[in-house]
Amino acid sequence: MDLQLFSLNNGLPFNAIPFQQLEPQKFTDLIKIGIEQAKTTIEKIKSQRSTPDFKNTIEALEFASLPLERTSGVFFNLMHACTSPEIDAQADQISALLAEYGNDIQLDALLFLKIKTVYDNQNSFSLNSEQKVLLKKYYDDFVRNGALLDEQQKEKLREIDKELAQIAPRFGQNLLKATNAFVLKTKDQKDLAGLPESAFAAAQQTAKENGATTDEWHFTLQAPSYIPFMTYAENRELRKKMWVASNQRSFKDEFSNRELCEQIAELRAQRAQLLGFKTHADFVLSRRMAKSSQTVRTFLEKLMAPSKKATEKEVEAIRQLALQTDKVDQIMPWDFTFYSEKLKQKLYNFSDEDLRPYFQLENALTGIFQHAQKLFGLEFRSNKTIPVYHEDVIAYEVHDKNGFVGLLYFDVFPRANKRGGAWMTSFLEQGSDGKTPYRPHVSIVCNFSKPTQDTPSLLTFSEVQTLFHEFGHALHSLLSNCHYPSLAGTNVLWDFVELPSQIMENWALEKETLSLFAKHYQTGQPLPDELYNQLKNSKNFNAGYASLRQLSFCYVDMAWHDITPGTPLNTAELEEKILAPLAVLPRIEDTNFSVTFSHIFAGGYSAGYYSYKWAEVLDADAFEYFLEKGVYNQEVAQKFRDHVLSRGGTAEPDVLYRNFRGRDPDPQALLRRSGLI
Repeated sequence: MDLQLFSLNNGLPFNAIPFQQLEPQKFTDLIKIGIEQAKTTIEKIKSQRSTPDFKNTIEALEFASLPLERTSGVFFNLMHACTSPEIDAQADQISALLAEYGNDIQLDALLFLKIKTVYDNQNSFSLNSEQKVLLKKYYDDFVRNGALLDEQQKEKLREIDKELAQIAPRFGQNLLKATNAFVLKTKDQKDLAGLPESAFAAAQQTAKENGATTDEWHFTLQAPSYIPFMTYAENRELRKKMWVASNQRSFKDEFSNRELCEQIAELRAQRAQLLGFKTHADFVLSRRMAKSSQTVRTFLEKLMAPSKKATEKEVEAIRQLALQTDKVDQIMPWDFTFYSEKLKQKLYNFSDEDLRPYFQLENALTGIFQHAQKLFGLEFRSNKTIPVYHEDVIAYEVHDKNGFVGLLYFDVFPRANKRGGAWMTSFLEQGSDGKTPYRPHVSIVCNFSKPTQDTPSLLTFSEVQTLFHEFGHALHSLLSNCHYPSLAGTNVLWDFVELPSQIMENWALEKETLSLFAKHYQTGQPLPDELYNQLKNSKNFNAGYASLRQLSFCYVDMAWHDITPGTPLNTAELEEKILAPLAVLPRIEDTNFSVTFSHIFAGGYSAGYYSYKWAEVLDADAFEYFLEKGVYNQEVAQKFRDHVLSRGGTAEPDVLYRNFRGRDPDPQALLRRSGLI
């Protein structure tokens, strides 16, 4: 295995990754080679005698490490979606190598001097708008990563970055191990009372995969198993057992993340202060639409009051139902989803299981492709000759009237070597290598219900929304039309990145969209009007609870990252203090959310989780535009493509949004959509 496999000219169709030729144990060696090649290129930039200009300095830097970036991207994508002992064993070392390489570049005084020379003299160059943004990005990135520090401070920054780079993979590995460590096993059919046939069959198949007999059922903490159990299982004690197991992961077991949370928060605070910021939140938010932690807190507070008020009414309605039906006077956390589903069935006369037969996975994929065709003229062609990293993965060529748009991979079923949740990622960003433009390679990774021996994969409506959400991210990358890869696709300010994903969820509730794919997997009959109307009428059911839940995540995130160095940290106490004012259900001792909060401790959302709610304001306002003109109005769709999806980070988000909408977003749009005003 050599670095040529990851090049932009490796001989495969569309220069796809040759996954079958990869040797996982050799990634560290390849990363080292990639680093040395990139450093050699950068030494040429530093040693050139020509006066620094945009092309010989900024552009040269942009294209200097593309093979390294692709190699490391493949490694980390596999670590999340299809890991192995060989990959896990290299994670710490590779993370440290990349952190050290990043610091070698961004703390290089001579290199920064050349960048600063171009930056200070930018008016003497004929730069287009994208080039101006790239120049500012490089200058700001170097400053924000220590270019102006003295040598002693730079060395301290190196130590912090190296330690952070090693801790983050460990956090994710601990969580995956803790999730896989728990299995609820039963041989008693009475324990299955209330569960739908789909959950029953899936648990039987899981038991079979685990080597058990056909008279046994296994339930795991992976979402396709956990959520149906918590929603429908009548056995309250077993619901409690599952809930406690899920909420004690990586907190009360051998795979603890408690100390890692505290270490990461402290190191981030130290790093921010070293760079001249009071807190990590201040550091992060200085390059966000929100700009400051105070803006974020004010934004959250405006949503918190109506959300909590609505939630208290929702919980009381659920409590009344539980009291009447089962003499349950206090709703515990393991009761909420169960009785919430019963109340929804009572109010709207349907359940999620009534919808599931109409959402066969294959039909949903076909439907979402037709949805993209109606909006943006895209065509998706399955191509089995394109290598994939697991037999579950399906690869598609994407085309439009102008030709090849990109590759799209779908990896949608859970497995033991794959972390939970759903995400979109890239194996290759759209852009150019300085000579040849290239199109993106994008992947959608989910954990949907697997097919059983007798039934295909049938999605819940929530899973359908997840599919639309991640597909929106994919479109953001696929439809990118930028020159520089670091500005392309989803490389935008973090509180703007969720707009393309969250706006797509709106279409999942539109009849015109559902008609594309919602048909019974056995009869082929379309989703009945009555069932659609019930679904539509229930769209704001428990909207307060859903909003308050998201806000609680935002507050926890800010609590961890709006601290100064040396602040005493205790994972349990910090979370309890923050969540107490938001609590509507009893808090259970020895449970904790922070230790599973991969978004902020092992992902890129630190001091940025608020961006989900921030982008909800944008997507609610943006979709109102479609509703005004028609959900598949070509003029509005083209404006969204031209001003949002294709532009990446080549302009400030508020400018892109105004160019699309013709005005600033209306902050009341979200509350209107949620029925909270």
